[in-house]
Amino acid sequence: MSRPYRFGVNLTVPAPAEEWGAKCRRAEELGYDVIQVPDHLGMVAPFPALVAAARATERPRLGTFVLNAGLWNPVLLAREVATTDALTGGRLELGLGTGYVRAEHEAAGLPFGSPGERVDHLRRTVEELERLLGDEEYRPRPAQRSGVPLLIGGNGDRMLELTARHADIAAFTGARTVRGSRTGQLAPVTAEELDERVGRYREFAAGRAEPAELNLLVQTVVVTEDREAAVRPLLEHVPHLSVEQVLELPIFLAGTLEEVTAQVRAQRERYGFTYLTVLEPSMEAFAPVMRALRDE
Repeated sequence: MSRPYRFGVNLTVPAPAEEWGAKCRRAEELGYDVIQVPDHLGMVAPFPALVAAARATERPRLGTFVLNAGLWNPVLLAREVATTDALTGGRLELGLGTGYVRAEHEAAGLPFGSPGERVDHLRRTVEELERLLGDEEYRPRPAQRSGVPLLIGGNGDRMLELTARHADIAAFTGARTVRGSRTGQLAPVTAEELDERVGRYREFAAGRAEPAELNLLVQTVVVTEDREAAVRPLLEHVPHLSVEQVLELPIFLAGTLEEVTAQVRAQRERYGFTYLTVLEPSMEAFAPVMRALRDE
């Protein structure tokens, strides 16, 4: 039996308390299942922002999307996770990644490390969290007795293997870091490349007792009568792609309501994505798509 759809919105713009609460309530009104926050310098501090979101809302779950493991000590992170889960009434979903912005590590005075070293640190973090939070004697205790659901985001083989072994939710970015970028510049992967990455994950996950939920981060949603006009501003950032190729990118949803809804259905059929996350600027545009999919 296939999973039901879930939809998340990643709130990326800091705001004072009243405005932050209003944004979270709006996300709940629109029907989002998960309110998420990123982990980048210049954006909100993840855990207090989620506690504030919990106070402003009743239904949505609350997620980090995703924590930069390189900025966190695993033992201290376990305390944050347990406390936040308790203060949000067991609504927390923990998202973790290696981090990909060298400049943020430099600003924090922390080592960035090679890709392999960052994956190693993430693996140690996951294992330490499992050890500490799985111990009934650990204090503080999270509210979710079955454990805080774990999402891991990444596309490389070692990341996919780690995700297959430990994560309840496998998150795909649909983009890769531009080699040599200090600021985390991303380039989209094509539909065919994402096919290969999802297929590779499935190989690693073949022995799982329970399949993971598959998530995709959608960068842009544009509901429009003119799909080609919607993608033209993007062409300068991906000069090697044609208009047709950009329209096929999994991370870009554009077209009429019916066309965008069909794109989401096609991605579910092709890749198995049942959990989609959109960024804050697309929160309103994506809401009618959610309603249409749930009315089917």
